[in-house]
Amino acid sequence: MLPFLFRRIFGAVVILLLLSAFTFFVFFSTGDPAMMACGKNCTADNVALIHHNLGLDKPLPTQYWDFLAGIFTGRDYTIGHCDAPCFGYSFATKQDVWTTMMDRLPTTASLAVGGAVAFLVIGLGAGLLAAWKKGSLLDKTVTGASMVLSSVQIYILGPIVLGIFVYSGIMASPKYVELTSNPGGWFMGLLLPWLVMSTIFTAQYTRMARSTMIEQLQEEHVRTAKAKGMPARYVFMRYAWRGSLIPIVTILGIDLSSLFGGAMITEYTFSLAGLGRLAINSVITLDLPMILGVLIFSAALILVFNIIVDATYALIDPRVRLS
Repeated sequence: MLPFLFRRIFGAVVILLLLSAFTFFVFFSTGDPAMMACGKNCTADNVALIHHNLGLDKPLPTQYWDFLAGIFTGRDYTIGHCDAPCFGYSFATKQDVWTTMMDRLPTTASLAVGGAVAFLVIGLGAGLLAAWKKGSLLDKTVTGASMVLSSVQIYILGPIVLGIFVYSGIMASPKYVELTSNPGGWFMGLLLPWLVMSTIFTAQYTRMARSTMIEQLQEEHVRTAKAKGMPARYVFMRYAWRGSLIPIVTILGIDLSSLFGGAMITEYTFSLAGLGRLAINSVITLDLPMILGVLIFSAALILVFNIIVDATYALIDPRVRLS
């Protein structure tokens, strides 16, 4: 297990270095960041001063090395010292990029985790019921509904849900409230975004859970357990259900990036101040330090989650060996 984890961590570090280098060189070589940071009515003297203050008068590889070193050791700017991990200061707000991301992270984390719980509980539950009642009216209804819902996009379903529940006065407008200060307000404030964001994932995991469970029910060890006279429900949950989790966990690891993308669209649709909305606004305003910080931080989170998912394979199925 440890050699496997070390290899995955090393691979993740290499990917982050390549991603950060590619993004840095693309952003800082195709335009003049000083002009973006200076704003309107900018003079040549101001541009030269910004070049010096941000280190933009240095060679591009040196600038990238200073950027990497700042993440681990911090960095000094004319507006103050940026403590590690330092991704620089926003061109738009002049605030520390890391501090801004940490302020937005609880919203995105709550949205992503809550949405994942919603589509896993609803999707896997519906898929299990459909597999248990294969060929019945319930199975056909669940399968048909999942086919329809899989084609519904967030940016279409979101405004519809807002019109039905929020603009009509049935529910309050979605907003983020700290979980520790008001658990009920936190749950109700994110309920609609959770359901909207998880719709497509719920449909996909319903179909996947149904198909994998039906396949597992045909396996030799499952049929042997049935032949020994074990109760059908025990065989269903103890043997078939556990085996069906392997492909589901695999797809879940792949879907983590899609989950962040869904959170980004959901935040913009429901006007939630999270990392996704921050990234979109940064692209619109060409806030390069913020774009680079959000990109690297999001990629690091996805890689960490993928390593965790891979490491859980051996816990789910003893037949899996990480060598």
